Amino acid sequence: MLAARALSKSYGAVRAIEEFTASLPTGVTGLVGANGAGKTTLFKIMLGLLKPDSGTVVIDGIDVSEDPIAVRSILGYMPEHDCLPTDQSAADVVATLGEIAGLPARVARQRASDILDLVGLDEARFRPIEGFSTGMRQRAKLAQALVADPKLVLLDEPTAGLDPQGRHEMLELVRRLGTFGISVIMATHLLDDVQTICDHVVMLDAGRLVASGRTQDLLHTTGVVRVDVAGRGQELLAALPGRDAALLADGTVEVSVASDDEMDAIVAAVGDAGLPLHGLTSQRSSLDDVFLAGNGTGGTA
Repeated sequence: MLAARALSKSYGAVRAIEEFTASLPTGVTGLVGANGAGKTTLFKIMLGLLKPDSGTVVIDGIDVSEDPIAVRSILGYMPEHDCLPTDQSAADVVATLGEIAGLPARVARQRASDILDLVGLDEARFRPIEGFSTGMRQRAKLAQALVADPKLVLLDEPTAGLDPQGRHEMLELVRRLGTFGISVIMATHLLDDVQTICDHVVMLDAGRLVASGRTQDLLHTTGVVRVDVAGRGQELLAALPGRDAALLADGTVEVSVASDDEMDAIVAAVGDAGLPLHGLTSQRSSLDDVFLAGNGTGGTA
């Protein structure tokens, strides 16, 4: 879907993007980085709104530098900041933006109705946006990004400012887009959001690529197992002399293991101590671990 090669962009002495190279497949991709990592700059380059100092971006076979208008015809964009006129209804705004994108007026109006229904704003579509909650405004911004039936949507911090329930609902909406054949690049600083719904991850730190790949490929077993002995973790610790283990607040114990023999020894120790074994699971690294390892600040990945 997208290929960037040796992409760089500076603002004066500040290097916003530096030698960024990555290939992104169809599906839902998380573009991860702290505020100021270069995510929004990268989006503006993809949209043809900024010219890179060097390098290329090709989206669905179209070189952005050579034909930015053609690229924007297949893209949808949801900015991070509030950008919609608040004195108009969601139906009017989304339909108008559909017409600007090239849809006939009647088609744009019907398409706006369908999309607002999809994002959960069907009953509110004729209300002025100024009366919308933060979550409703985010949904309206998502709707305008989808109204022209793009192949790829760029979502800049779509869960920003949302409460836990609103965040969950927005992530579910983003996840559903893949079922309609729409690819997504979601810029966020929340690694948990990416780990929850994204097929692919690209990590940025100060404009540099930290890691890129399938989400599941970046996560791996850490060599630590969790042992659930029904709240009797202290007894298990006593039965595992010399092991690096820690009693968790809920009574489970984490034990470092290096081989199947050590795993068998843990199970044997549980049995010898007469403890109930309710669970024995391998831990996996998180995307936080991958990010910390990739930017040289530690971690387990």
